[in-house]
Amino acid sequence: MATYSTSKTPARVPFKTVLISMVVLWAAYFLLTTLRGTIVGIDFQYETLGRRGIVTIAGLGITFVLWLFLRLFDARALWMKITAALILSLPASILIAQVNQSAFAPLQEQMAKKMAEERGVGIRRDEAGNIFIEVPQDRDAADSIEENLPAQEVLIAKAPVGWERWRMIVDIAIGRYFLLLAWSSIYFAMLAVAQTKVAERREADFRRQAKEAELRSLRYQVNPHFLFNALNSLSALVMTGKADRAEEMIQTLSNFYRHSLADETTSDVDLADEFALQQHYLEIEAIRFPDRLITQIDLPDELTKARVPGMILQPLIENSVKYAVAPLTRPVTIRVAAREDFGRLAITVSDDGPGANDIAEQGFGIGLANVRDRLKARFGKEATITAGPTEDGYCTEIRVPLRLSA
Repeated sequence: MATYSTSKTPARVPFKTVLISMVVLWAAYFLLTTLRGTIVGIDFQYETLGRRGIVTIAGLGITFVLWLFLRLFDARALWMKITAALILSLPASILIAQVNQSAFAPLQEQMAKKMAEERGVGIRRDEAGNIFIEVPQDRDAADSIEENLPAQEVLIAKAPVGWERWRMIVDIAIGRYFLLLAWSSIYFAMLAVAQTKVAERREADFRRQAKEAELRSLRYQVNPHFLFNALNSLSALVMTGKADRAEEMIQTLSNFYRHSLADETTSDVDLADEFALQQHYLEIEAIRFPDRLITQIDLPDELTKARVPGMILQPLIENSVKYAVAPLTRPVTIRVAAREDFGRLAITVSDDGPGANDIAEQGFGIGLANVRDRLKARFGKEATITAGPTEDGYCTEIRVPLRLSA
């Protein structure tokens, strides 16, 4: 019997997908900032590449840690996910800004020295971190006062302290904050897609289980009905003193049920197996009607592997026996045949009995309705069934998609 998972484990975005999204995000950051620096004409491009790479790797690692926290909210409501992203991205962006500040701080001093050299002035940084430029004294003024006066120092950049230092970090952090929020939005979008796929799979499982339950229920309706008739026939044989024929019927009945119960009740079977099963049934009925029941089986070799629902022909053949063979005293032929018809499988069950005109009155509609419901549950609109009297008796035809087993 088929089983299906009913696990309530929340949907997850595959780790590989999450990692790829992070790499793409920070690779785009690296390329875009490098392109911007090239267009603007920032000096020390080679030095900035290395330091920008450090920031990119650090950003990738911090984003990974951010994801470890965000995934805790995968099964939560949307507003909780948004709140978590807004809050958790804040310290993450500040941390990235600090890494950025530390990585590029030495480069700023190199850029200041280069500018000073181009302008012919000296530059120095004191212990507090303040930057001064050394401006030479005017030579004519120096000669008139005193020779070799020291160069004049001018403060051009005070070392950031207190809020000034944090202001620079916050300025950088704002850009990284929105970058992380953008990635969080992408992650939650991927999560929504994953959750939708899981929901669709669960819905498909439920629909499949419901259909199998319906098929199983319809299949089980066949067995008690047939067994009831078979036991009545067996009782009649015993009561009339036909012990040998009763014993033969018991053996045949045993073979029939051994065959019919061998397959899963909702699975399809090869047409050859279905015909063999109905041959067992007709052998059982032949014990009841040894002089009246004649059977013909026509199954082309190329259709033996065609797949059909198990015991789909049982109600049709049983009704032919009940309403064509039993009421008459003359021999009646029941013919079961299969053929291919324009890429579809056509199966007919016919007899040369009296030909019923009012199916509902005779109860034949119950078996026919069972077959129709099973075909509809299994094939939907792809299967059809037609039944009615003919010039020679009665005929029922089933048409289903032709599907061969491997």
